[in-house]
Amino acid sequence: MPEIQNYTLNFGPQHPAAHGVLRLVLELDGEVVMRADPHIGLLHRATEKLAEHKIFLQAMPYMDRLDYVSMMCNEHAYVMAVEKLLGVEVPVRAQYIRVMFDEITRILNHLLWLGAHGLDIGAMTMFLYTFREREDLMDVYEAVSGARLHAAYYRPGGVYRDLPDTMPLYEVGKMTVHSEKDVAGMNSNRHGSVLDFIEDFTRRFPACVDEYETLLTDNRIWKQRTVGIGVVTPERALALGLTGPMIRGSGIEWDLRKTQPYEVYDKVDFDIPVGVNGDCYDRYLVRMEEMRESNRIIKQCVDWLRVNPGPVISENHKIAPPSRAGMKENMEELIHHFKLFTEGFHVPPGEAYAAVEHPKGEFGIYLISDGANKPYRMKIRAAGFAHMAAMDEMARGHMIADVVALMGTYDIVFGEIDR
Repeated sequence: MPEIQNYTLNFGPQHPAAHGVLRLVLELDGEVVMRADPHIGLLHRATEKLAEHKIFLQAMPYMDRLDYVSMMCNEHAYVMAVEKLLGVEVPVRAQYIRVMFDEITRILNHLLWLGAHGLDIGAMTMFLYTFREREDLMDVYEAVSGARLHAAYYRPGGVYRDLPDTMPLYEVGKMTVHSEKDVAGMNSNRHGSVLDFIEDFTRRFPACVDEYETLLTDNRIWKQRTVGIGVVTPERALALGLTGPMIRGSGIEWDLRKTQPYEVYDKVDFDIPVGVNGDCYDRYLVRMEEMRESNRIIKQCVDWLRVNPGPVISENHKIAPPSRAGMKENMEELIHHFKLFTEGFHVPPGEAYAAVEHPKGEFGIYLISDGANKPYRMKIRAAGFAHMAAMDEMARGHMIADVVALMGTYDIVFGEIDR
């Protein structure tokens, strides 16, 4: 009788549960995974190489396109690395705005993760619930930057502009399905400033998280699909280089916002949720609690920003553009503006690494400057790259269906992994 051999199966590259372009070669014994070999690079866009041919300011919007669910957090690491090389001071108001938008981005990221993770495992309603709240935060992105996804809002020296005094309103269109009464209801919390709208969101959001938890946390099927799946011990989590919710789910209280505070994270009050068992369910609980903590931070930033007006970008016009009005009235400022957007600024020779607590883990930018107006080298430390490398160890002994749960728990986006 011939010997039965394991067979290999391609999971992807375009798999509905892969959340990107991943070819996962699974070696199977029946339905049990004996080995998982991730083949990455199918979304490679040479971001690090492109940055060497762009002035420092032009390379910044590429950051939005890395992890296109955590746009402003990517921008934050890049501008912090440039600021370290320049030795520039960022106004305190800009720091609070950055922290507030980092946390808005964290909620945006976790909402998409929760909706997609739920959808993968069979909880379809979850996706519709989470996109309801995402829509409000996407409107905030659009109000401050003009773009819903690729914001390019952070700049070396601060942020592009201060928070607007008005929030865009819905309008009754010719082809709309909404009546005037419906539109008036949709605009009920949009008659104030952007800060008013964000504050209203922070009041509503905890009840929304409660709704998500009602649907999933004690759901029998959800627990059967996540409890005991992909268990990582604290020792292995450290050895594998896991960061973010992946390491906190294993019970290690590691968060750059507390351990290496940047901007004004040392001035806001929040807790770091950690898991106990290191399985998919614990990582789910950690991210749910992170959304509540982010909501707390946003609330504190809103309170501070209300009573502390001030500049939101550096006054040094060699690094940051002058005001639009000033540029049109003053010859010197016009020259600054022209030079800044054509030639850019020259960064002193040196190297710098800046990391942020990205929603997915530690996201870092390593920059080398040779004194020119472009980076000599740029290296991106993608949060999801190390997590993808752990796939083989975490998947062994599990069933094919559990690979889908693992993909969800990693919360990976291939834009940053493949770069």
